Amino acid sequence: MLLGNYLIGLREGLEAALVVSILVAYLVRRDRREALLPVWTGVGSAIALSVCFALVLNLLISREQHFRIQELAGGILSLVAVGLVTWMIFWMRTAARSLKGELEGRLEGALDVGPLALATVGFLAVGREGLETALFLWTNTQNSQSGAQPIIGAVLGLATAVVIGYLLYRGGLKLNLRTFFTWTGAGLILVAAGVFGYGFHDLQEADVLPGLNAVALEPASFFAGLGRVGEWLQTLLHGILNVTPTITWLQLVMWCLYAVPVMYLFLRPHRPAAAPSTA
Repeated sequence: MLLGNYLIGLREGLEAALVVSILVAYLVRRDRREALLPVWTGVGSAIALSVCFALVLNLLISREQHFRIQELAGGILSLVAVGLVTWMIFWMRTAARSLKGELEGRLEGALDVGPLALATVGFLAVGREGLETALFLWTNTQNSQSGAQPIIGAVLGLATAVVIGYLLYRGGLKLNLRTFFTWTGAGLILVAAGVFGYGFHDLQEADVLPGLNAVALEPASFFAGLGRVGEWLQTLLHGILNVTPTITWLQLVMWCLYAVPVMYLFLRPHRPAAAPSTA
């Protein structure tokens, strides 16, 4: 889970860092540094809300709860998290070009209203990414048996995103964001596919869906024959792609139904709009 959650933290964190850097750069360019405090207050409030959201999930759905209730809640939240992350991936792909102008337009209007409006802009700009990240990381962590590694991976990813965002703001790093978001988006789709399939596996364990004993693949048996290397590979694939020791037919089918069409739609080239015909 360390590498998978690192990718999630890096991708989501960089989006938030880009948004914050655009807001800060605009205010500095306009020589409105006094407005930075309300914006940072809104950003900090969004981060605090995301952390509280993750803590509330841990309190409401703990590992000590009844197994069936835990698996049911975990399965439902996994599917919700995958839906949010998928929407975010495609939204960022289409809105990246107009993101800067849209944010600066909102900030310009907020400057005329007052500090509360500025704080609201900062809060809304980061809050959505923060809540999505908290939910997706929580569902990914619940499926892990790797102790603190998922948390460490997420923290390292977020820290890397902060550093990249700062370097982009200072002009010390030239990054092809389109290429970056394409590669990380494709990686996130594979991670989300694993969470999607495992969500249905959770619902099978909660006795909501049938077929828990209809096993399609047994990766654990295959990797066991490879000795220590196989154990390491199984841990790596489980952490990144949610390749569980046993995979049911429903889990495998749902993984394919998500990964194949979503990856195709994400990677297919954009077709330019047809030019209007002339008389």
